[in-house]
Amino acid sequence: MITVIANLKGGSGKSTVTFNLGLWLQMKGQPVVAYDLDPQQTLADVAEVRREEGYTPPLQVNLPRDSFLNDIQYHPQQTQVLVDVGASNMQAMKEALSIANRIIIPVPPSQPDVWATQRFLNIVAEACTNTKPEMRVFVNRADTHHAITESDETEEVLKQLANVSLITQRLYQRTLYRRSLSEGMSIFELSRRCKASNEFNRFASILYPELSD
Repeated sequence: MITVIANLKGGSGKSTVTFNLGLWLQMKGQPVVAYDLDPQQTLADVAEVRREEGYTPPLQVNLPRDSFLNDIQYHPQQTQVLVDVGASNMQAMKEALSIANRIIIPVPPSQPDVWATQRFLNIVAEACTNTKPEMRVFVNRADTHHAITESDETEEVLKQLANVSLITQRLYQRTLYRRSLSEGMSIFELSRRCKASNEFNRFASILYPELSD
């Protein structure tokens, strides 16, 4: 299974989702390999922090070489492949989209992020002329205060997008996600019983229902 986590706009939380999803899958006994195709290399950096700190299991993160498409063919079929891509490397993004089994699109609650998502779907359509990947979208970095309505409004727009399935489980703007990247630990390692861990477990279980508890 090749899962691409992508969107056009920076700051959507792609690397945070990819990192924690990779470790969640490993907790479930799945073989995982990740690719960081974003020139910022945030995912590779946090995986290196994890390695230096000696946390186990490590998360294998590969950087792009001459041909990403050639590299990815060498993984066994049962391996869960996660790909973190950024718009600043458009060629790599299109290559990843063209072979994806599934595309996950995190969308922060703002109008510019919605516009970026709509433009991103056009890029997906261009890249996937010969394939039909499953496409899932969700609100990431959602507001935690019930009186703020931007997350609700964003989700209503996402429901209207064609050929995209909405994941109703939001991931919220929580300090634990920032700590996860800075400390090289999954949110589950930082705190097993907290709102962030519970919501991420529900989110991942929607993506991989066969692995849910």
